[in-house]
Amino acid sequence: MSAPAPPAVVDAEPLPRQEEVLTEAALAFVAELHRRFTPRRDELLARRAERRAEIARTCTLDFLPETADVRADDSWRVAPAPEALNDRRVEITGPTDRRMTVNALNSGARVWLADFEDASAPTWENVVLGQLSLIDAYTRRIDFTDPVSGKSYALRPDAELATVVVRPRGWHLDERHLTDADGTPVPGALVDFGLYFFHNAQRLIDAGKGPYFYLPKTESHLEARLWNEVFVFAQDHLGIARGTVRATVLIETITAAYEMEEILYELREHASGLNAGRWDYLFSIVKNFRDGGARFVLPDRNAVTMTAPFMRAYTELLVRTCHRRGAHAIGGMAAFIPSRRDAEVNKVAFEKVRADKDREAGDGFDGSWVAHPDLVPIAMESFDRVLGDRPHQKDRLREDVDVRAEDLLAIDSLDAKPTYAGLVNAVQVGIRYIEAWLRGMGAVAIFNLMEDAATAEISRSQIWQWINAEVVLDNGEQVTAGLAREVAAGELASLRAELGEEAFAAGNWQQAHDLLLKVALDEDYADFLTLPAYEQLRG
Repeated sequence: MSAPAPPAVVDAEPLPRQEEVLTEAALAFVAELHRRFTPRRDELLARRAERRAEIARTCTLDFLPETADVRADDSWRVAPAPEALNDRRVEITGPTDRRMTVNALNSGARVWLADFEDASAPTWENVVLGQLSLIDAYTRRIDFTDPVSGKSYALRPDAELATVVVRPRGWHLDERHLTDADGTPVPGALVDFGLYFFHNAQRLIDAGKGPYFYLPKTESHLEARLWNEVFVFAQDHLGIARGTVRATVLIETITAAYEMEEILYELREHASGLNAGRWDYLFSIVKNFRDGGARFVLPDRNAVTMTAPFMRAYTELLVRTCHRRGAHAIGGMAAFIPSRRDAEVNKVAFEKVRADKDREAGDGFDGSWVAHPDLVPIAMESFDRVLGDRPHQKDRLREDVDVRAEDLLAIDSLDAKPTYAGLVNAVQVGIRYIEAWLRGMGAVAIFNLMEDAATAEISRSQIWQWINAEVVLDNGEQVTAGLAREVAAGELASLRAELGEEAFAAGNWQQAHDLLLKVALDEDYADFLTLPAYEQLRG
């Protein structure tokens, strides 16, 4: 069979130095990935819809009977971690713009999650120039000067830099600017993975590291199997030893929580670990059980802490599963953004971050995420106290953990209830985040928290759920579409007054307001906010 034609770049303005990323050979590699794997991707997306319909009918989930033998087999383990991924006690996350690239690599964290997914709005500029940032970082051609402060940023010596783990887009997102001969868009996951792997795999190997990835939004072990097939082909195609790629899978969907061992098994030659992705996990619960009535209603998102019984079941099962199979267990995000003006706000928040990281380290996690460099020392201290000079604590098998299928769905074990303040916060975060996303910003500081697409998803999903479950708030009001519109109109008026007419008009505020209400109020629930938002994204 002849090689497919390279994908065409469509509806995109030329970018500086794009020819260094979009080479003929790199695009030919992406085309081959697309030809081989997009049909199976499409089948798996259809399977997601079928499974969601089954959940709507039964309102339950269970561990898979057809893979019981995988879970029962004590003999298999994932491949040993490469040296560069053996100690992951603190990981920083963020998009791949030049400033973040330099700051994240210099942050003192052991790993940087270089994000093409939830922390990055997929403008063509972000997609292509993000790849260029990473190429320039590996060749030490990157620096950054802040145009406002004039402060310059440059890389520290190689030995002091974080190890990069790239997060491509999820399987459900397409890249509209790259299409095949039939005009079919290439999946964003294959674009992000393909360009990065093609340009950097051998360069990373030569530097004593390798092409490492975080896999988002995985819903089943069959989707992990597809990723494994992609890795095998990519390595063979470029003459790289199998097992060089390493992947950490985010367990951020409720369905994947029931398939943790199977996901590791499918990827075992390439598996590095699992991560507990909090906000997307809550979003997935709402999305999948939105027809389940009162017992699946989540309270205000900030009231659902990791100590909630069903969240404890999820995280403790994750640690036990990872350590049983020799994989790293990576904890959740500390999203606080320090204030430069309010030391008291910082003091309170830092104590919450410290308590959260102390809990994770005490529970057996091998590392955890932070969103800001100022949080790296706090998280490092928590894990240093438990790990000492050990790189991880995989020897803690957590055999005391016994999680049943129903424990993961015990949403009604929470005492907290939805509040009016929670509804207001969901609307505020939703509008402010979507407005920034439509300007090409995927990671946004809102009310001293770093918000990304996952937090916007839980915000709009809770509004939808509370309306459809006819929730009554703490002030006695029932959540209705009318109440949501009233709160949204109030937020828009507040923003207009706060920003002034000129700045308000220059932003995407009305557009963001309308889009939030669409995905929060439509009877036909959108699977992902980013799908209709992408249709409105310029660039």
